[in-house]
Amino acid sequence: MRLILSLSALATGLVAGTYYGFSIAVMPGLAAVDDRAFVSVMNQINTAIINPAFLVPFLAAVVLPIWALVRHRRARSVVPWILAGLALYLIGFVTTSAINVPLNDGLAAGTVTREQFEGPWVAWNLVRAVLSTAATACLVGAMVRSAGKKMD
Repeated sequence: MRLILSLSALATGLVAGTYYGFSIAVMPGLAAVDDRAFVSVMNQINTAIINPAFLVPFLAAVVLPIWALVRHRRARSVVPWILAGLALYLIGFVTTSAINVPLNDGLAAGTVTREQFEGPWVAWNLVRAVLSTAATACLVGAMVRSAGKKMD
């Protein structure tokens, strides 16, 4: 079903865009503020981002490619693209869960200082931005490959 591939690429692209926005605007903007403002704003952002507008695409970008993989399992030219997109996104998903979220939690709890937080968080955010962008490209590649196939 091409709709599932399209939704997979859309969800993954929305997440990639979120990370990209942090990389090019949010974190550079916050770099110029004092420590107290930085911690306060990051804590506000980390609370505000836990909402359906972020969480639905964030989770759908895991579930939808798996569903697309099941639906396209016989399309040999499509499956590698879906697998690559899913794998890249999952690496970014794990990065978020294992690195960025614990840093966020440490900043909120006061157990992590700005100095301990900012460099690693920015670096790993860039990694997950690149991974989710590459995942989106792979899923678009799967869409292109499936365009000539009678699947629906």
